[in-house]
Amino acid sequence: MTHGIPHTPLTAQRCSHQSGAALSEAQATKLLEQLTAWTIEREGDAVVLTRTHTFPDFHRTMAFVNAVAWIAHEQDHHPDLLVSYSRCTVNWSTHSVGGLSINDFICAARVDALLA
Repeated sequence: MTHGIPHTPLTAQRCSHQSGAALSEAQATKLLEQLTAWTIEREGDAVVLTRTHTFPDFHRTMAFVNAVAWIAHEQDHHPDLLVSYSRCTVNWSTHSVGGLSINDFICAARVDALLA
């Protein structure tokens, strides 16, 4: 375990500066198999790794948001969050590559571990 996060091939890694080309569709699809309930979606010209989490109340939603913020700070890789009373949608993408990178999957796996 790393900082209380269950050890998986993705959570064992740390985010690093990414440049160059985004992951190919095949590479992203292969990494997606290691995650729980995430999808890859196109939002206009952007490709995002996304998942909506639901909670019974605002307090638990905000606790989740704060935990995701801690992961983002610790990994220096930050998602877009859409927060409402009982839901939080997390969208990961890597702007420096214009799509998805390994960083997005590392962070998504760490978010999965929060709920494991």
